[in-house]
Amino acid sequence: MTDDIEAMMSAWRIDRFGGPDALRNETIPAPRPARGEVLLKVQSAGLNPVDLKTREGRYPLIRADALPFTLGRDVAGVVAQCGEGVEGWARGVTAYAFVGQGQGAFADYVAVSAAALSKPPATLSLADAGAVPLAALTAWQGLFDHGKLERGERVLIHGASGGVGQFAVQFARECGAHVYATGSGESLNLLKALGAAHTIDYRKDRFEDVAKDIDLVYDLIGGDTQQRSWSVLRPGGALVSTLNEPSQVEASKHGARATRYTARPDGGQLARIAQWIDRRAVRVEIVARYPFARLPDAFERLAQGHLRGKVVVTRDA
Repeated sequence: MTDDIEAMMSAWRIDRFGGPDALRNETIPAPRPARGEVLLKVQSAGLNPVDLKTREGRYPLIRADALPFTLGRDVAGVVAQCGEGVEGWARGVTAYAFVGQGQGAFADYVAVSAAALSKPPATLSLADAGAVPLAALTAWQGLFDHGKLERGERVLIHGASGGVGQFAVQFARECGAHVYATGSGESLNLLKALGAAHTIDYRKDRFEDVAKDIDLVYDLIGGDTQQRSWSVLRPGGALVSTLNEPSQVEASKHGARATRYTARPDGGQLARIAQWIDRRAVRVEIVARYPFARLPDAFERLAQGHLRGKVVVTRDA
């Protein structure tokens, strides 16, 4: 390691799956960036449902043979070191990223593929930028890569008040789509402010009575909500989910496309998202900030659910 990078670092890890007591703060060797990687000194990191699922052993991409494992899929920080073959990045430059499926960002340092990095939004503090990457990329890729959403189309977003859903509402609105959004009654004013043309209180109203001839159903709920959504799709429409694999039998019956996907790191897409944030087309809702030392408290807040925004841990909290 270079002289100003510590050989050892603090990291929040799990060495077994379980509840809150599975999360441990440990001192471990700091990573070294491999070829094509950049080592970031972590300034902030967002919490996502996948972190909770991983801790509990419910996330299939992280198996027991990957333990011990450092959690944290989001990062914003400062470049500390570049691996071989890295171009366009230098020490001292700020960056943000979705780190992918490897060892995570709830630590002093994290190694990230250079291709996953982008300059963070200039209008956000580095402390808040760490709340953006995974949720924003999930929404972007669901709507545009998989959903093929275009200007003038109708999109129904289930679970729109959460971290991913809020980005999805704003991205869809910004691309010129007509947005229907489901959420709880107390979230409807927020969803309208974010750009939903039609807001639907799932506790009181059936979305089937409001949303018709939908080009894209973006499903962040799964289960019965997904099953009921076939009836509102137009022929040739699409159903895209982050949760349950949609039935291809039902898709065929309705002349629709259907897929489940997992978000992937993409620095180029994060750069475009940063541009939208910087021109105030997209805002980032953060419901709670915690210092890194209080990560277990941040997990408790995440586990309570019903979040209308992101939880972030930061060096500045």
